[in-house]
Amino acid sequence: MIRLIAAICLATPAVADVGPLPRADVFVLGELHDNPDHHAMQAELIARIAPSALVFEMISPADAQAVTQIDDPAALGAVLRWSEKGWPDFAMYHPIFLAAPDAVIVGADVDRDDLMAAMQGSAADVLGIGVTGFNLWTNFGPDYDGLIADQRDAHCGMLPEDMLPGMVEAQRLRDAALALATRDAFDDTGGPVVVITGNGHARIDTAVPALLATLAPELSVWALGQFETDPGDAPFDAVHVTQPIPRDDPCLMLAN
Repeated sequence: MIRLIAAICLATPAVADVGPLPRADVFVLGELHDNPDHHAMQAELIARIAPSALVFEMISPADAQAVTQIDDPAALGAVLRWSEKGWPDFAMYHPIFLAAPDAVIVGADVDRDDLMAAMQGSAADVLGIGVTGFNLWTNFGPDYDGLIADQRDAHCGMLPEDMLPGMVEAQRLRDAALALATRDAFDDTGGPVVVITGNGHARIDTAVPALLATLAPELSVWALGQFETDPGDAPFDAVHVTQPIPRDDPCLMLAN
């Protein structure tokens, strides 16, 4: 598959085209959560895709069921408990909802108790044996050491080594929840389905697209990663690079 790179420089508009979109059943649109340009790109692509369902990492299934209207950003953010959960300014995300006003909103957030159970045991334990044909580890064989290294880097090397396997299990549980919600959304609506999530869950080698390949191999999936510097040979079908936004050093924040 051809890997596309769309780049933004300081003199260009906030959104650059990633090129023609393929025919796909599922579009996984990654992001850096606090970068407004990434959400602008998601909204632009959603308007082109016209999905039947939008699956969000940030929204719980129960909160998604409570959505009755999307025009009022303050009311919608309150229903979704957005600020309560600590996500960046909802104003950045609201255009995503408006870009597909008739789409079904699907929540794939994982309950905190389930996350803790996964960290203390395993994601597979939380999922249970009822998820037929769906194995988080053996079906596509991700590099476990690589997943550990990713969590080490994501936490600036500040976590004790014995905590890292639990963080990987939590990540895998979120991947699984997103994949399951996406499969069900496609079955319910006929697609296409768009998934809004962080870049880590959009990777085609270890995350939601890879799990969908085993859970629902009949579905075609296209994944976008969005970054602020060229990520090189990154595991996505396309990459969108924007200028960085001002932010505090996250490693300094962890240190404090």
